[in-house]
Amino acid sequence: MALTFTVRRRDPELVRPAAPTPRETKRLSDIDGLVGFRTQQPVMFFYRGERRPTADDDDPAGVIRRALGEALVPYYPFAGRLREVEARRLVVDCTGEGVLFVEADADVRLAELKAADRRLPFPCADQLLCDDDAQGSASLFNCPLLLIQGGFVLVVRLNHAICDAIGLVQFLSAMTELARGLPAPTVVPSWSRELLEALPHHEPDAAADVPPPLMMTASPPAPGDDMVTLVRAIRSGLPASLRDTATSFEVLTSALWRAHTAALELPPHEDALLVFICNVRGVPELALPAGYYGNACVPVRVLTTVEALVAGSLEDTVEMVREAKKTVTAEYVRSVVALGVRWPTRPAGRRR
Repeated sequence: MALTFTVRRRDPELVRPAAPTPRETKRLSDIDGLVGFRTQQPVMFFYRGERRPTADDDDPAGVIRRALGEALVPYYPFAGRLREVEARRLVVDCTGEGVLFVEADADVRLAELKAADRRLPFPCADQLLCDDDAQGSASLFNCPLLLIQGGFVLVVRLNHAICDAIGLVQFLSAMTELARGLPAPTVVPSWSRELLEALPHHEPDAAADVPPPLMMTASPPAPGDDMVTLVRAIRSGLPASLRDTATSFEVLTSALWRAHTAALELPPHEDALLVFICNVRGVPELALPAGYYGNACVPVRVLTTVEALVAGSLEDTVEMVREAKKTVTAEYVRSVVALGVRWPTRPAGRRR
């Protein structure tokens, strides 16, 4: 039986920074401006509630609203509006106009949603997500950069040009710290977008196997207990040298790539291509500061043949993924940025 429930939403409102903020224009990086990030990205967070008696116990939306306003003081670019200037470059006009906030109630429990199966495609997503064009906010430009709908399910619609997933988590963590009564976020936000701009006259490294510009697709839900058990079982089949050193990402990605390729039953000499997204905050030469919340990720490709992938071992595949991650140097990142700036609408496909 399909799960049905009713969501009651109040009118959208703009939440502005709780204190005065600089009125300025800030340039986004050239990674922020890649075509794959010029999109509105919805994200849903599910929480198991714990009733704790507080003065605001009867108004959780009020706690979120207050913390949001306080977080928008150090993260004031979120309260601005995106603009496109010369050469398709993106800037944030820090107007302090605020982000959209919608208070909502639903007559359903988290346990009921879980029982209805939260795997994609999530059948109730449209009911939980706010109106795509609330107060004319669906456009990429001249619109609020965040839309937040609070409750036991926190729904965020993010203008992806302003930050990546790590940056969003950093901002939401600041909100939760302020909601708990901390005087300021423990992580000080850093803009520093100039560090990821394409260098003047930079030519992409001909030797670098650079994938096409980012094109975003839907992400699966965060792993639950079953996924953790699965990764542990896959890891147990690796030799000791990798069992204790390979990351969960390397293990799971390698296993899925092999299984997916085998299931397609492709001719053995065809290419088997894997593309994944790599966080570049740890690349020393880029010198991204702690607290950087802009887009700081690039696509990485691994290419082999169907025969080599399927006939080889999981150990071989894990080693290929690990070696590909090592190629992400500052030069590689700059090559990706240069390609994205030079060919902003370049279609996805293998580079020839």
